[in-house]
Order: sequence, then C-alpha cells, then structure tokens
Amino acid sequence: MTAEENKDRGEPLPQTDEQWRETLTPQQYRVTRQHGTERAFTGEYWNCKEKGVYTCVCCGEPLFDSGTKYDSGSGWPSFWQPVDEKCVATQEDRQLLMPRTEIHCARCGSHLGHVFPDGPKPTGLRYCVNSVSLKLVPDKP
Repeated sequence: MTAEENKDRGEPLPQTDEQWRETLTPQQYRVTRQHGTERAFTGEYWNCKEKGVYTCVCCGEPLFDSGTKYDSGSGWPSFWQPVDEKCVATQEDRQLLMPRTEIHCARCGSHLGHVFPDGPKPTGLRYCVNSVSLKLVPDKP
C-alpha cells in the first residue's frame, strides 16, 4: 500500500526531503528516509519491556503491539507480527550479498528494518526494527 492510497488515514504527511529533515532528528532521517541502520544494542527500545503500541516515528501509524515483541538476541526490537499486515509493506533488499526483505511503513514509506523467517510461533517471522524508526505509545494505566 502506498502513501497515496493511505492519504485518508490521517493528517497530510510531509512529502519533500526538506520537510522530512525539518521534522526528524539526523539519526531518524538517516534510518527512515535513507535506509540506514542503528547499531545493535544501542536503540531505545531493543530491551524495552513497557506495554503499549509502537508507532511510526514519521507519521504515527500504529505498527507493532508490545504483546508481539520478543527478545531475539539480535540487539534490535523484534516482533513476530505487525498490528495489521496492511500497515507494514515489504520489498526485496539486495544491498548485502544475500537478498533480504526490507520492511517499511505502508503509510509514509519510512524504512523500519527487515523481516526474517526465523521468528517464533505462531508466525515464524522476526520483524527486526530500528528503535529510531519507532515511537512507543504506552498503554494507559
């Protein structure tokens, strides 16, 4: 699903490179708009146990629920499924020697990380996500 197909799902999104640079930190911009990666075991959420919903840092789209988060040992937040399959889009990534499946926010195109077929049941998937591409909205007490 493209950002154009999702335009009715929320407020208009910044579309130009300049607008993204104005609304994101340099690290958020590098990861989400330039397909960067944060170092393992350094992100804010890799070891977070707080309950809530992880949203896209760029557009606020709900992406992952803390109930599907698990410790994969990779050093990045890992989830076995998104909140809704329609909110996370995929594409083949051939930047390294072996092809991987990149994941990004279906609403704004923000790079999130990659998905691998080595996760736990019930899906068998590991959505390996950069902390800097997420914002945790804690559950209300």
